[in-house]
Amino acid sequence: MQSVKVVVTGPFNAGKTTFIKAVSEITVLSTERQVSDASSEGGGETTVAMDFGRITVSDDVVLYLFGTPGQERFSFMWETLSEGMLGFVLLVDADDRESLEAAASMIEFFKGMSDVPYVVAANKVAAEDTDTLQSVRTQLGLDEAVPLLPVNARDKDSVKAVLLGLLYEILESMG
Repeated sequence: MQSVKVVVTGPFNAGKTTFIKAVSEITVLSTERQVSDASSEGGGETTVAMDFGRITVSDDVVLYLFGTPGQERFSFMWETLSEGMLGFVLLVDADDRESLEAAASMIEFFKGMSDVPYVVAANKVAAEDTDTLQSVRTQLGLDEAVPLLPVNARDKDSVKAVLLGLLYEILESMG
């Protein structure tokens, strides 16, 4: 059995916990706490350490999913969680301009931590909405070689498609 460590990262409120919960075959270990700072309008919860889930892709491959906190004040966890990752998913809320600005610096951080494959998943975008996808690519300054995949973080099949896209990138990089 091959274990693959995947980090799911992205800005605050992009849908990382929801993404992991949508596909995990185990109860997700989550460290969400009430939002307490004034910069996060609307309150709610935020991940303060990590989320952890698992999905079996085949008889031979299991993905271990590690979700990061989205706020930069928890960036020490980004470094810790990125150790040993074979790839990462950067999840963005395509409707949130601030999310996209934060995501651009997160890409650079994670690329600096490890030279591993990654995909960008645009949450809340329909596959046929090519204008929004192109806008996200432009705002993030993504090279055309970086997969940009639409996703509905609540939908198991949609999340699986993103994870399979990343797995394909990981296998390509090894071959």
